[in-house]
Amino acid sequence: MDNFQKEIDERTNLTASNKFELLLFRLGTDPHGERSELFGINVFKIREIVPMPPVTKAAGTQSPMLGMVNIRGQIISVIDLPAVVGCVPKTGLNILLVTEYARSTQAFAVESVDEIVRLEWSQVLSAETSSGGAFVTSIARLDADKDTSRLAQVLDVEQILHEIMPTDRDLKMESLEKSASHGIRPGTVAIAADDSKVARSLIEQGLRAMEIPYEMHVTGKEAWEKIQKLAREARAEGRPISDKISFVLTDLEMPEMDGFTLTRNIKREDYLKSIPVIIHSSLSGSANEDHVRSVGGDAYVAKFEANELAATIYGVLDKAGVKA
Repeated sequence: MDNFQKEIDERTNLTASNKFELLLFRLGTDPHGERSELFGINVFKIREIVPMPPVTKAAGTQSPMLGMVNIRGQIISVIDLPAVVGCVPKTGLNILLVTEYARSTQAFAVESVDEIVRLEWSQVLSAETSSGGAFVTSIARLDADKDTSRLAQVLDVEQILHEIMPTDRDLKMESLEKSASHGIRPGTVAIAADDSKVARSLIEQGLRAMEIPYEMHVTGKEAWEKIQKLAREARAEGRPISDKISFVLTDLEMPEMDGFTLTRNIKREDYLKSIPVIIHSSLSGSANEDHVRSVGGDAYVAKFEANELAATIYGVLDKAGVKA
């Protein structure tokens, strides 16, 4: 038990150095039978890895849903991941990745699991600057040597689940409280960062419904560069940073720079540390919430419920004493 806890702590503490661990797996070949590509998912999303158990297919179940499995008394939906991304497994669906995402549990059937690799977020590039597919959020360079070509496609779990199991989240935006009563200064913007397309879309809908001006970024590095630019402008004008930035809303998992590092960068500078920082992530759990506090984050909210996000934003702003 002590060794198990030590392993968890070591893995969690990687966030102190902009590092993470990626589980590598294979889904088969493309429809033309060419080589099998590597895919990846953050280890923090994995609850467990099990051999493929018997799957119960409910009436009316359609691909890519395979059905349901019973794992220690919990009924979990199973998604055919090769079918989602267009791969053909040559040896069958042999492994089940049980994941926890945004307060829900689901399982992805895959062909095989390769290994767990430890990477720096600087080794991960946004798929929006590459030829990544619709369900690929980023490309991980698995070797430190930039000249090597060993790559893995990091899947956008949020996008996959949004399309396979859509919700009525969009309909809840109309009921959101407006920002006027919370004293957001005219002329300020919220800096938001998330590498998932569907997450960015939902965040943008929420911020628009709250009537909060914002600038959206794909990576923590992009957000940090924008914050530094606004800070230079504010300093040159002899104004506090609160005249430029109302708050920062950041994901944890992002290419180039993660949300923990972005938060630390903000909070360690005297001129910037008053900026409220809210972590908005699918990596729920007490370990991540503890780390949010350790790096100086002002709040943590799990993805994605618009009214909960709004309440968290307004609570942080009110506590910070943001006044018009």
